[in-house]
Amino acid sequence: MRRLISTRREFLQTSAVAGSGATFGRIAPSLLWGQSSSSAESKSIPVWASKPTRWMQLTLVEDDPAHFDLAFWLDYFKRTRSDGVCLSGGGCVAYYPTEVPFHHRSVWLGDRDVLGELVAGCRKLDMSVLVRTDPHATYDDVKIAHPDWIAVDIDGKPRRHWSSPEMWVTCCYGPYNFEFMTAVHREIMSRYRVDGLFINRWDGSGMCYCQHCVNSFEDATGFDLPHLAGEQSPSHRAYLLWRQERLIRLLDVWNAEIRKFNREAAVIPNNGSGALTPLNALETSRRAPMLAADRQARHGLAAPWLIGKTAKEYRATMGDKPVIGLFGVGLEEPYRWKDSVTSNAEIRIWVLDAIANGMRPWCSKFSGTLHDQRWLKGVEEVYLWTEKNQPYLTDRRSLARVGLVYSQQTAWYYGEGHADAKVENYALGWYQALIESRIPFDMVHDRLLDPGHLARYGTLILPNVAALSDAQCDQLRAFVKSGGNLIATHETSLYDEWGTRRSNFGLADLFGVNWTGKVEGPMLNSYIRLEHDTLPHHVLFTGLDDAPRVINGVSRLEVTPRETFAETPLTLIPSYPDLPMEKVYPRTTKTDISCLYLRQTVGRVAYFPFDLDRTFWEVLCADHLKLLRNTVLWANTEGPVVEVDGPGFLDVTVWKNAGSITIHLVNLTNPMAMKGPYRDFFPVGPQTVKLRLPSNVRPSHARLLVADRSVALEVSGSMLTVTVPSVLDHEVVAIDI
Repeated sequence: MRRLISTRREFLQTSAVAGSGATFGRIAPSLLWGQSSSSAESKSIPVWASKPTRWMQLTLVEDDPAHFDLAFWLDYFKRTRSDGVCLSGGGCVAYYPTEVPFHHRSVWLGDRDVLGELVAGCRKLDMSVLVRTDPHATYDDVKIAHPDWIAVDIDGKPRRHWSSPEMWVTCCYGPYNFEFMTAVHREIMSRYRVDGLFINRWDGSGMCYCQHCVNSFEDATGFDLPHLAGEQSPSHRAYLLWRQERLIRLLDVWNAEIRKFNREAAVIPNNGSGALTPLNALETSRRAPMLAADRQARHGLAAPWLIGKTAKEYRATMGDKPVIGLFGVGLEEPYRWKDSVTSNAEIRIWVLDAIANGMRPWCSKFSGTLHDQRWLKGVEEVYLWTEKNQPYLTDRRSLARVGLVYSQQTAWYYGEGHADAKVENYALGWYQALIESRIPFDMVHDRLLDPGHLARYGTLILPNVAALSDAQCDQLRAFVKSGGNLIATHETSLYDEWGTRRSNFGLADLFGVNWTGKVEGPMLNSYIRLEHDTLPHHVLFTGLDDAPRVINGVSRLEVTPRETFAETPLTLIPSYPDLPMEKVYPRTTKTDISCLYLRQTVGRVAYFPFDLDRTFWEVLCADHLKLLRNTVLWANTEGPVVEVDGPGFLDVTVWKNAGSITIHLVNLTNPMAMKGPYRDFFPVGPQTVKLRLPSNVRPSHARLLVADRSVALEVSGSMLTVTVPSVLDHEVVAIDI
C-alpha cells in the first residue's frame, strides 16, 4: 500500500509538471481542467424555472412560527407580482413536522406545519416554489449519536460553530450530507412536491480533517490531506479536484433522489461566481436549470457594478438558462446586521444594475418577523416596473462584441493563496475601465474558448490569465486567425493549466515577444513615455495629447521582440529614487524598451508586459484608464456597437430579443459610488445614444421605459441616434424592430 501511494504521488507530480490532464485516482475526468468541457447543457428548461421573473425568498428564523404574519407575506407576494418563491424548510431547523431522526424541529413550531401553509398559499398564487435547506450546522444530540458527522479541524478537534456556540459545524463531504440530508430532502419532496431545493451553505465551512475526509481523499488520490488551504503542492492541487468531485457527486445524489417525486425538480446550489469560486462553474451550471447569485449587497470598497459583474460571470457558463440576482435589503458584511435595512437608493442601484446585466431579481428577506418596514415600498416599485416592461427584459441576447476572460484555473493553480492580488485585481481593473469607457462587454469563461462560444465576439481581453493549457492557447490562436482581436497583460499564458511556469509564453507567437526569464519589480517611481514625436495622433494617445509621460505599473516582465514592430507608442522610463528629494530625477529619460506591443495579422494583438490593469484598480489613475480604453479602440476595428456621449459614470449594456433592441443606462454617478450605501441619486444628462444597427434590422419606434414616453429617433445608414434628456438612476432605450 505504501508503494502504491508513492507511485500515485509520483504520477501526480509528473502530470502536474507536464500539464498532461491525467486523472487523479478515481476523480471524474470531467472535473479535470486538462480535459475538454462544455457550457451549460441545452436541455429544455422546465417551466417552473423559465417562467418566474420576480422571485421572493422568506428565510425564517427559529421563533418565526410563533410571531410571523403568514397573511401579510402572501399579500406582499401578490402585491409585488412575484411569481417565484423560496421558503425555509429544513436542515439546521425544520419548519414542518419532520419524522427524520435528528432533524431539529423549531421549538416554536408546536402542531403547525409552517412550510406546508406557505407552500399551499404560494401555490394558490400560481408561484414556482423552491424550498431552502441549510445543512452546515447541527446540535449536541447529533454530535453524541454520530460524532463522525461533525467537521474536524487540523488538530483533530470537532468544530463548534463560530457564531452559535451551542451548535456544531457539519462535514459536507461525508454521511451527514450524503445520507442525513438526502433523507431530509426526500421527506420534503415526498410531502410537498415542490419544484426544487435551494441549498444554502452546502459546500463546507473550510477544510475538514474527519476520518471520512482523510480516508476518502487518500483512497482517491494517495495523498494525505494538505495542511494549508493555499499551499502550492501536488496534494493541494489534488485536494481542489477531490473537493469538486465530492460536491458534484453530492448534487447528483440529491438530484436523483428528489426527481423520484418530481421529474423536473432540481437542486439549485448556492455558490459563488467568477475566478475565485472554488467550485467548477461549468459543472454546477450544467446541472441546474437556473442559478441564483447570492451577492446580496456590497460592503467595504465594493463598486456598485459588482452585481453586474456577477451577472456576466453566471451568464458566461449558464448560456440561455435563467440567471437570478439574489439581493438583500440590509447592510452586509463584515458585521452582518441581518435585521438591518439599508437605504432605498442603495437597494435600487444594486437591483437595477443586476437587471441591466441580464438577471432576474430575487429579494431575500431574512426573518419573517418585520422589525423595519422601510424596504417594502422600494422593492415593490422595482418589481412592478419589471412586470410592466417584461417583454423587453426576457429572452435577451447580449449584443456586446467585447469579451473579458476570467479563469478559475488561474486562480486555483497560479493564484493559490494570493488570488485576489494575482488574478482578481487585474480583472477588476479592466472591468472599471470598460464601465467608465461605456463599452458594452461580456465575461467569458476560459474553458469556453471554442469557436461556437467566441463567434459573437470581435475582441477578447485577457487580464493576466496566466494559466492556459496548450489547447486553450491553440483556441486563442484560431480566434485571432479568424479575425478576432486579442488584448493581454503581464503573465498571460506564462503558466500551463496546472500553474507550472513555462520557459516562455504559450502565446509568444501572438504577442511577438519572448520572455527572458526576468521579472522587474516592484518598479517604484517608473514611467511610460508617450512617443508623440514618432507617432503623432496615434489612437493610443486619445485624451493624452498633452501628456509626455504617465506612471508605470509595478511589475514588469523583461521580454525581447521576435520581430520588428511597425509602431512603438509607449516606451519605458526606468525606476529612479523617490527619496531623498534631492535625488528624485530620472537617470535615463528615453529608452527603446516597449511597454506595449502591437501586432496585426488577420486580427490585432496588443500585449502589455506589465500590470497596468492591476495598478489601475489600485490607484484609479485617469491616464491608465485612457490607455486601457484606447487599446480597446485600437484593437476593435469594427467600432463599438453602441456609443453613449454625455456626463456621468454609466454602466451601459445592449440587448436584442425577438421584438426589440434595448440599451440600459445605469447611472452610477454618486459620491458613494466606491463606498456605499448610496443616500440619493444625482441625475445626469443629456445622453446621446448611437447604436450601430445589426444587418437587416429596421427600427420602427423608440421609447424610454423609465420615463415612460416615446422618444424621437434618427437613422443615417446603419447608425441610429436617440437623445435621452436625463437619467436619474436608470433608463432603458427600447427600440422596437
